[in-house]
Amino acid sequence: MRLRRSRCLTCYWHDGTFVVHPHPHGTPTALHPAAAEILAAFEDWSTPAEAAGQLGHLTRDTVEEAVETLVRSGALLAHGGAAAQRDEEIARRWGSWMPEASFFHYATQDVYDAADTPDSPDALDSTSTTSTTSTTEASASTGTPGSAPAPLPSLFTDHPGAPHLLLPRRPAALGAPFEQVLYGRRTHRDFTGEPVPVETLAALLSAVFGPVDFIDCGRGALYRRTSPQGGSRQEIEAYVGVLGVEGLDPGWYHYDGLRHGLALLSEGFTPTEAARLCADQEWAARPAFLVVLAARLERMSAKYPTPRAYRVCLLDAGHLGQTFALTATALGLGPAQTGAFRDSEIAGRCGLDNTGHVPLYVLAAGHPAPAPRDAPPPAGTPAFGATTLLAR
Repeated sequence: MRLRRSRCLTCYWHDGTFVVHPHPHGTPTALHPAAAEILAAFEDWSTPAEAAGQLGHLTRDTVEEAVETLVRSGALLAHGGAAAQRDEEIARRWGSWMPEASFFHYATQDVYDAADTPDSPDALDSTSTTSTTSTTEASASTGTPGSAPAPLPSLFTDHPGAPHLLLPRRPAALGAPFEQVLYGRRTHRDFTGEPVPVETLAALLSAVFGPVDFIDCGRGALYRRTSPQGGSRQEIEAYVGVLGVEGLDPGWYHYDGLRHGLALLSEGFTPTEAARLCADQEWAARPAFLVVLAARLERMSAKYPTPRAYRVCLLDAGHLGQTFALTATALGLGPAQTGAFRDSEIAGRCGLDNTGHVPLYVLAAGHPAPAPRDAPPPAGTPAFGATTLLAR
């Protein structure tokens, strides 16, 4: 039998053991680190005997025993088998995103098929805006059997040593027809440079990130926002980089949703720095402000211990990004967003530890330029002629 190492394979150390983790077809298996050397002998299609010939310092019995385990785990695939064909197809489809993206995707899928899965799909529904009392929350937040439940993470983040500014509490002027807002929303890259009134920024932050109401989860209070958030954990925090807002000095602020205010974290912020933080994108120098969405992971992991919950953190950031874009449009601003940014530098500017409190998404807004310089033209006949609309 000719065998080959799975192309969709990640090896790592976990709890003091070496783990071979093929995905999506295999099973994570703890093995001796020498397994990596044996896998290397199957980079191309080989028989166990041929591989043993490359591993002269190992006995043939040792190699054959290891091969049996690696085949059972899915780390070694048989030539012509369905698993090998799918492995090649996944490697082709995911291409340059491998191994990081494909491993994250497949290693966190189908977790609800396991009998010992602690959460049901409904409990981790990212579209839910409610949180119900469940044994899941108790079990995830309990230490050793018989001990008192661990305290839940705080609902809000405080910066007691930072200067605080309370924002105006005027209701947001969101009377524009929904159809007009929905179809008028566009990603803007050109802005006038005119400062945004602090009242407008305050209304935007309150409408997107402020609490709407508070609910009882059975162990304490949680709050809801205007965006759906998984389990109402509200793990996403907003950090504002001010470039041109009336009444605010340039700098980095944390939005305090409980007090509806801003805590000044660091002074000074320039358009040049904004562009650098956003991976040298020139447009990022032009908005009136940036908003960094950062996740406090313990708020989510305290209830949902499965790694799949990180997917929900990403989805939650997307929900807030869409609400931000629509609200900014309704307020007459031009919204923008990007996933291209220098993570470590942004974390430093926002005072994040970048371990349990990590940046996920960067939003921006300002007064949109009346005639954007780089606006794409409508698609005409030549464009459609060069486009495959339907797969054949």
